[in-house]
Amino acid sequence: MEYYLLFFVIAYFLITFILPTRRVWRRTGVNPFVVPNDDSAQGFTGKVFRILTVMTLVAVGINAFIPDWNQYLLPVWYFERESLRWLGWLILHASLLLIVIAQSQMKESWRIGIDEKNRTELISSGIFRFSRNPIFLGMRLTMGGLVLVLPNALTVVAYALTWTVLQIQVRMEEAFLTKMHGETYQNYLRTTPRWF
Repeated sequence: MEYYLLFFVIAYFLITFILPTRRVWRRTGVNPFVVPNDDSAQGFTGKVFRILTVMTLVAVGINAFIPDWNQYLLPVWYFERESLRWLGWLILHASLLLIVIAQSQMKESWRIGIDEKNRTELISSGIFRFSRNPIFLGMRLTMGGLVLVLPNALTVVAYALTWTVLQIQVRMEEAFLTKMHGETYQNYLRTTPRWF
């Protein structure tokens, strides 16, 4: 299962970041990756996401190729149960499915970051009727599932950072979408929960 976890994480990044970026860019001519590399709040969250990606790859890489080093990642013994590990696998796969469905329903409106140059359609149907942020919810579930499958200090810290940075990102996006879509977005805020 160690190699499968590494394969899953790599496939996850391919399916949820690289392929949708390529799809939207090809269909619209607009690069959907709009996270600046600067000292702004948006730039900060982008840097944290890059750190989280590296932390995740380090954790699953060590688990796959140097399993004896897992002890140095400070295993969380309380979560080292077979039932929790299987629950984690279930959550990992369900979260990937949730993200893929949400991204397909966003179509060309999908972005990584806040696109201030290109107006996008507000998506409020499909899975977005139940959650304003199903992709971010899926990411939170992914990191929680990873903690259950590979419980150690590195994955727990990655989960906590994910939770925190997504709270910041969501609030920035809500402010931006309110400015872009006005009353339409305000009505959506009143009828649909932030997470679920």
